[in-house]
Amino acid sequence: MGENLTQDAIRRLTRTPPSGTRDVYDTKQGGLVLRLRPSGSHTWRLLLGRGRWHTLGALDDLTPEEARGLARRVRGEVSKARALGQHDPAAARRRADKAPTFAAFIDKHYQPWAERHRKTGGEQAARLRAIFGPTFKGKRLDRVTPFDVERWRSARLKAGISKATTNRDLNTLKAALRLAVRWKLFDVYPLADVKAAKVDTAGRVRFLLPDEEARLRKALDARDQARRAERDRGNVWRRDRGYAEWPAYGTYTDHLTPIVLLALNTGLRRGELFNLRWRDVDAGRAVLTVAGEGAKSGQTRHVPLNSEALDVLRTWAGETTPDPAAYVFPGLDGSRLEDIKGAWLPLIKAANVSGFTFHDCRHTFASKLVQAGVDLNTVRELLGHADLTMTLRYAHLAPEHKAAAVAKLVRA
Repeated sequence: MGENLTQDAIRRLTRTPPSGTRDVYDTKQGGLVLRLRPSGSHTWRLLLGRGRWHTLGALDDLTPEEARGLARRVRGEVSKARALGQHDPAAARRRADKAPTFAAFIDKHYQPWAERHRKTGGEQAARLRAIFGPTFKGKRLDRVTPFDVERWRSARLKAGISKATTNRDLNTLKAALRLAVRWKLFDVYPLADVKAAKVDTAGRVRFLLPDEEARLRKALDARDQARRAERDRGNVWRRDRGYAEWPAYGTYTDHLTPIVLLALNTGLRRGELFNLRWRDVDAGRAVLTVAGEGAKSGQTRHVPLNSEALDVLRTWAGETTPDPAAYVFPGLDGSRLEDIKGAWLPLIKAANVSGFTFHDCRHTFASKLVQAGVDLNTVRELLGHADLTMTLRYAHLAPEHKAAAVAKLVRA
């Protein structure tokens, strides 16, 4: 029998358990069948040919529209395979039966690959495991459905996770599952119809106002002065007792002041600053190079150094010529610096600047350029954006071109 399998129709059909297995053919999608069972374990199935069936998923996991979309994709894959002379239903069934669980895929396939090919591959694998593991609960990859993802997304948004963060995690998942299909771990990519949540990418950008920047700079000076005074007091105490004195502090007492000032004058991301080595600084030409392997975009870019940025780096280098391979802002024992939160948060509090993150130094850099009349494409190049999409968030800070455009409508 055939029926338009809407949600209302399904509720009516499943209200009373059938006396035996019963197939209801969907009239809107050829070959799509809802198999009803007395046990209540109802499934969506697709007829691929005489006696050849493909189970799409449980009724509870797929809405009618999702089942129709999945049926169309499966039939498309089968037709493509037939055209290439590769269609082997038995082999396809064996591959489906051997599809790994989500957890096994991450552990055995995705993480080893990501650690070889991605700068943060281990972190990506750990995030996928932590965020999606509880939702999929050991599901095989071929049984992951759009409904699973929508249920996960609803829970994340309800928990207060932003749409932007949810979209980033979803994109990571989709990329991982595309790899699984490419590696022949299962046949049909299931999330083609799952769209990202709409996000206001032109929303408010947090940057320092002039009085806030003045307070931040004053707080940096006060912090260095306090640390120098504390070091001097400590050395007096040690001198009186015959202990070796600690080295006296110079202009900067640690990495915080130079790193903040450099961020405000170059717009470098936190990770780019942490990855910076002295060989990347050309003081003679007043240019700083962000190496591709340390950049978010993976592309090398060159950032001019203004006079303040150049003075900061020269002062931070001190009287010695640094090792070219050494980090500009090293952590313990010369290793890569990993975090400055312990120093940054007290600084922001002392400066009485609220709602401002270290990444907002980058926004401040870009915003000041736009307000000074620098064109958006130049700002894009300095920030290392691949295209203007991200840079356009600063366009509202230079409204003069819009005002000039509408002014042309007034007749002289």
